[in-house]
Amino acid sequence: MTMNNNRRDFLKVSAAAGVGFWASNMQAAESKSPNEQINFACIGVQGKGSSDSRDASRAGNIVAICDIDDNNLNKAAADFEGAKKYNDYRKMLDEMDKEIDAVTVSTPDHCHAVVSATAMKAGKHCFTQKPLTHSIYEARRLGEIARENKVMTQMGNQGTSHSGLRRAAEVIQSGAIGNVQAVHVWTNRPIWPQGQGYAEVEPTPENIHWDNFIGPAKAIDYRPDIHPFKWRGFWEFGTGALGDMACHTVNMPYMALKLRDPTSVEAVTSGHNGITYPKWSTITFEFPELNGRPACQLFWYDGGKMPDNELLDGVPRDGEGKVANSGCLLIGDKGRIYSSNDYGAIFQLLPEAQYKDYEGPEKTIPRSPGHFKEFADAIKGGPEPMSNFPNYAGPLTETILLGNLSVWAGKKIDWDAKNMVAKNAPEVAEIIKPTYREGYSL
Repeated sequence: MTMNNNRRDFLKVSAAAGVGFWASNMQAAESKSPNEQINFACIGVQGKGSSDSRDASRAGNIVAICDIDDNNLNKAAADFEGAKKYNDYRKMLDEMDKEIDAVTVSTPDHCHAVVSATAMKAGKHCFTQKPLTHSIYEARRLGEIARENKVMTQMGNQGTSHSGLRRAAEVIQSGAIGNVQAVHVWTNRPIWPQGQGYAEVEPTPENIHWDNFIGPAKAIDYRPDIHPFKWRGFWEFGTGALGDMACHTVNMPYMALKLRDPTSVEAVTSGHNGITYPKWSTITFEFPELNGRPACQLFWYDGGKMPDNELLDGVPRDGEGKVANSGCLLIGDKGRIYSSNDYGAIFQLLPEAQYKDYEGPEKTIPRSPGHFKEFADAIKGGPEPMSNFPNYAGPLTETILLGNLSVWAGKKIDWDAKNMVAKNAPEVAEIIKPTYREGYSL
């Protein structure tokens, strides 16, 4: 298979990028010895926080747990005897500063940035769920704070650590499907209500510390349609279907093609009321040429929308002739690569007959010992995690959340990535960099 010089240059840079996150081996200010236990504080302990706290317990000691819901807190306390309980992460970090080495942050999206920033500024290593932040500015700022405080970080997009995803990236970077012209990603989300208003105000249940839930967001009265799960569909608290899933489902092409800093994004949606995200959306991202990687497009589909049937010709189907309701398809000028796995960890080269004897390139990206173990090992002096905030998770989150600017504005956004400015849409400035409620800052 032949490749032009520009393509070769891109592959060299991409291969280096694939290991660059690991090669820096940045030493943290409070690096632990290999045999020393890590003391974790877990912020948000149910939902995804339940598995994050279990991962932390396997990697060290849980010394503190924090949740705005006393029911969640008490349930977790039964599993982590001796862990001190808190409803306010700020009080926890203040009172237990010297006892905490690292935190897990598994809160609603709107609190990710303020919680993570507070912890990192206190010298704590930080594992934060996807999407890294609620806004683009926050994503970039968390990367800066991580570097300034020399802490290890990892975002909870677990597919990053899968050998299958890393292998797919190597295959794409090797030129197996040629120059990638388009990436199509679709999801079965949302699986929570969108395209509607708030429910009626109700008295706040005694177990819920509502002011702590609101955090940096604009204060509103308690409504039962927000906590504990449906907050994802609200502009004030979540990032919609795109924010919830794209850090997983776009991760494989992002790693392979370094899909960062789009020049524009355009959304078509069912419309929204400024309270919840649309019932459905399709979003087109435009990426410029990068180090020999040609310009390409990313197409996102949610709320039941799918790529056109002709694009899915030859894609594997179930017994009823249906394509998976969540998938990723990269179209190159020599072939295609398809994954129906949300993490991109299982993939197929298409057409199958063309690749039946294909063995693939040599490994260029290090394999992972496990997503959370990468984080724990890094705290003890190992390589910096792949999905660290400054080099990987932050830029990925910036790319993903850019789509919501166009969803909000209802028009194409011309994007200045360096300065984080929507050149033709000053009305989205508050979405790019939100104003926090008093008492919260980065």
